[in-house]
Amino acid sequence: MIGKTLLLGLLHRGGCVNDAIVASNLRKRFISYERIGFIRRRKIIVEALRGGVSFRVRWGGEVYGLLGPNGAGKTTTVKILATLLIPDDGYALIDGHDVVKEANVVRGIIGLVLYPDKGFYSRLSGYENLVYFGRLYGLSKSMAEARARELMNLVGLENAMNRPYEEYSLGMRARLAIARALIHDPPVLFLDEPTIGLDPISAREVRELVRRLRKEGKAILFTSHNLWEVEEVCDRVGIINNGKMIIEGPPRDIKDMLGLKYVIEVEVQLNGRVETIREETVNPAETLRRVISDAEARGLRISRIRINEPSLEEAFVRVIGDEGKQVR
Repeated sequence: MIGKTLLLGLLHRGGCVNDAIVASNLRKRFISYERIGFIRRRKIIVEALRGGVSFRVRWGGEVYGLLGPNGAGKTTTVKILATLLIPDDGYALIDGHDVVKEANVVRGIIGLVLYPDKGFYSRLSGYENLVYFGRLYGLSKSMAEARARELMNLVGLENAMNRPYEEYSLGMRARLAIARALIHDPPVLFLDEPTIGLDPISAREVRELVRRLRKEGKAILFTSHNLWEVEEVCDRVGIINNGKMIIEGPPRDIKDMLGLKYVIEVEVQLNGRVETIREETVNPAETLRRVISDAEARGLRISRIRINEPSLEEAFVRVIGDEGKQVR
C-alpha cells in the first residue's frame, strides 16, 4: 500500500512536487442566538475564522500542526478542508482539487479523524466496523476484509479484532478511528486531536502510528493541545487565535523568531571543586563556544555540557499572550 499511495500521487501530479493542502484566506462566520430573558433572543454573528487563515502542507510525509486555544478556529478549519463546511471567503485545495467545487473528488483523497470515539457500531467488532466502512468506500467484500485485517495489524489491534467495539478502551477506539480514516488508503490525513483524553501509553502509540504514516509519505494535518506532542511529531506548525493565523514555521524557527532564550549549563572542575556556569542566550552555538573558551583559558576541566532548548509551549504562550495584549 505504501508504494501504491506514493505512485498514484506522483502520477496524478505529473511527477511534480506540489502542495498536498492549500488553505488561502479562509473565513467563516456563523449565526447564533443569545437568549434575553425567558422569551426574547437576539441574533449574534460568531466570527470563527475572521482574519483569513492561510497555510500549506507539503507532499512527501509532512506533518503540519495547527495550534490554538479553545475556540481559535482549528476544528472549523479542519471541517472546511474536509468538505464538511463551506467557507464564506477564500478557498482550499486538496491535491489541487477545490474543496467546494470538487468535494466528491476531495473526499476520496482524504482520511478524517474528527471525533475519535464516535461513528462506530458498538455491537460490531472492530474488524467488522472496518469491513463495513470499506464496503461504503466501494471495496469488494474480499478487498474490504483484507484491508481491515491489514489495518488492524497496523494500529496494533490484531489481538482485539473480534472483540465488540463497546468493549474497546478509549485508546483502542482512537487507533481504530485512524484505521477507519485509512481504509481507502488516502494520501492526505486530517487528525483533529486524536490523542485527547488518552492515557500516556495510548497517546504514545498514536504518535508512533503518526510517525509511521509520515514515513509512508502521507501529508498530515494534526491538531492537539499537547504542545510537547506537537513538537515531537510535527515538521511545521501554525498558531491561530481569534480566527487568525498569527505565526507559522518549523518549531525551532518560531522560537528563534520570538527571541526565546536557550539555557546553557557547563559543569566545570578545578582542584576537586565543581561549579556550574549557566547562561541564557538566543545564540546557543556562539555562547557555548565562548563559555568553553573562557573555561579552558582559566584551566577548568569541563565535565558536562547541557543545552536546554525553549519549548513550543513557551512560544505558544508568548504568541497568544501578545495577541491578547493587541486585542485589548
